[in-house]
Amino acid sequence: MRLYIAEKPSMGAEIAKCLTGPVQRKDGYLITKDGIVTWAFGHILRQAEPEEYNAKYKNWKAEDLPIIPKQWKMIIDESCKKQFGIIKNLIDKADEIIHAGDPDREGQLLIDEVLDYLNCQKPVKRILLNALDEESIKKANKDLRDNRDFLNLKKSALARARADWLIGMNLSRAYTLAARRAGKKGVFAVGRVKTPTLALVVRRERELKDFKPVDYFTIKAVFAHQNGEFSATWKPKDTQAGLDFENRLIDENIAKALIGKFAQKTEAGKITAYQKSQKKEAQRLPFSLSSLQVLAGKKYGYDPQLVLDTAQKLYEKKLTTYPRSDCEYLPQSQFSDAKIILQNLYNINDEQLASWTKKCDLKTKSRAWNDKKITAHHAIIPTKVRANLMSLTREEQNIYFLIAQAYIAQFYPVHIYDQTKISIEYMQELFVTSGRVVKQMGWKELYVQNNKEKFLNEDDKKEDNEDKEEQNSLPLMKKGDEVEYINGEYDKKSTKPPTRFTSSTLLAGMKDIHKYVKDVEVKKKLKDIYGIGTEATRATIIEDLVKRNFLQLEGKKKYLVPTQSAYILIDALPDEMTYPDSTAIWEDYLHSLSEGKGSVEEFLAKQAEFTQSLCIKATKTALIQEHEYKCPRCNQGILVKRKGKNGEFWGCSNFPNCRMTCNDVDGKPDIEKTKFNFNNYRQMSYNNSDKNYIKSGQNEIFQQDNQLISAWDLIARENTKKMNFAPKEKFSAMPIEKNKNTKATSKYLCTRCKEGNLRRIRGKNGWFWACSNYPHCTATYDDNNGIPVL
Repeated sequence: MRLYIAEKPSMGAEIAKCLTGPVQRKDGYLITKDGIVTWAFGHILRQAEPEEYNAKYKNWKAEDLPIIPKQWKMIIDESCKKQFGIIKNLIDKADEIIHAGDPDREGQLLIDEVLDYLNCQKPVKRILLNALDEESIKKANKDLRDNRDFLNLKKSALARARADWLIGMNLSRAYTLAARRAGKKGVFAVGRVKTPTLALVVRRERELKDFKPVDYFTIKAVFAHQNGEFSATWKPKDTQAGLDFENRLIDENIAKALIGKFAQKTEAGKITAYQKSQKKEAQRLPFSLSSLQVLAGKKYGYDPQLVLDTAQKLYEKKLTTYPRSDCEYLPQSQFSDAKIILQNLYNINDEQLASWTKKCDLKTKSRAWNDKKITAHHAIIPTKVRANLMSLTREEQNIYFLIAQAYIAQFYPVHIYDQTKISIEYMQELFVTSGRVVKQMGWKELYVQNNKEKFLNEDDKKEDNEDKEEQNSLPLMKKGDEVEYINGEYDKKSTKPPTRFTSSTLLAGMKDIHKYVKDVEVKKKLKDIYGIGTEATRATIIEDLVKRNFLQLEGKKKYLVPTQSAYILIDALPDEMTYPDSTAIWEDYLHSLSEGKGSVEEFLAKQAEFTQSLCIKATKTALIQEHEYKCPRCNQGILVKRKGKNGEFWGCSNFPNCRMTCNDVDGKPDIEKTKFNFNNYRQMSYNNSDKNYIKSGQNEIFQQDNQLISAWDLIARENTKKMNFAPKEKFSAMPIEKNKNTKATSKYLCTRCKEGNLRRIRGKNGWFWACSNYPHCTATYDDNNGIPVL
């Protein structure tokens, strides 16, 4: 018996329709003459939570981090137990299994992890469904491949999932604990992709707040050639007075003086350079999911998740191909489908699509048809199923229109234009101009719109203005020709601030992540990779940042604005997590894994090492804001105003790990007096005859120069007296080197608090090791020939 396991019920139903009937519906599966079809509900197995490895991890403690599983566990999702049982029973009865997950690395892992969990040893074949129309399914069913061919794809997905677990579980705990030490509430979620994405928005917002507009002046002149007039822009020399560091003229008086100088017309201008070249722009490529999300965001204001959901609906209606594609190319074998697809678009009852389709040339074969560029899937295009636009929602109509438009463009000629660049020398000053003469509009005819300006962001408008300058009509001329200065004027302009991210532009930033890395060499390397995140997860990551209240949507354009929690988290994290350099390189490694290069073990070993180093950093991190009072003892907590039996006082938020307290003076903590008293206190010698130590009923007060010390100082002193040693720097109460019963060393770091150094102490029962951070940390370790047993 042949068993098909689809990724979801809708896909299973479509597969069953294309098998020999009749189709019998059962609970959780379908029976046909060609075999049985069952399905998952996405991931029906999930990775175990830390507390499912060990119950002690239910309570979050810094000393337990990092949590690195020796053997990874998968747990059956509670909501999927029934369907999992159905799949297990069917696998037991099957002779052959057909893996029908989505044609990407997540889809590969989704079914493979079920087979691995059940230790399935039966033959498994793979069906790759890039479209759900009947012809595509039947064609794919005749071209089944051995599932072992996709082992590397599974490894890549497995490595990504486990790396995300290591980073997410450990660093979310580490920095949430750091936040709690500073009196902050809530969970500070950290993610391998999520965090550098959030940091992009935080840094952009700070650029906006720090932005100060700069006024500058440009000069344009009109020159006359014997074949006609044209305008040109003045370019200052590096030695020109009045320029800022970006070579902009910021002195208006100089601009006026230059205009006056040019108006004297004491000499003729001369063409010093004339370059004319023919340029060709190949047809735009069809869509990957990211490129579709970006354009739909610009044109219709759709957020990425809406675009993905809409593309998924079109796919399930068999109108377009698989939506979660990271590929923008098409297989040669599908070129023969073009005639039917274009005919359907012509008859689709859309005037615009019909007029474009009428001009298509099936002899034109764009660069998109390239088998070498195809991964497990190809670009998103219309299928051979004719769409009924009236049955689609407005969103579905718009997304289908964009997909169809890009497909039609593949059958238009290339865009050809002549580009001319001219330099003019006049009165020892340089002027430049350029022009573009379109020879063949080609595929760009589809993208010329009267309301184009409406869909452009600031970067697009800048490029569009540059295009307008290039499209100046220039008279025929050559190098060495003389020109006459007619007139000139200067124009005052201001630098523009960067624009806030929207969901679609942030998604574009995740894809083109090389633009935001710090390391120049890494930037060069990452230019050709796939960015951070995957086609399927980028929209979800952005949406999750909003749901977790790290980002908020503002205004009609739904700009992404960071919340206070976002600033606190990003400021506390090291650059390794907030800049995309490491994450982008890891994505490159994951891509290499899918191609059979590298190993999962090597990748996860590096991730574990990275996680451990950041957990250590988190123990020393203080999530403190400018308006808060940093605890002078632990440097991690903040001083919080509290009410005691004797009135108001200030205590550390890191209690009980830190017991720092100080008096309240006019609503503020008296930190300076506390520091003064402690400095005096710790220089004293303590013994039972110390006259400065006074007992009065239940109250114990240590007096020095008629001043009071903090409660923590008192506790430290009592412990000091009992253990017969003086306190160390930073309120530490471990033995100093002069004590004959101790041996000091800084070689061993305490594994519990990760702050103190271990010291060897002779006790009643022999030598042992204790943390120098006592009583903040009470960890002790056995001694083995002068070495602590850690």
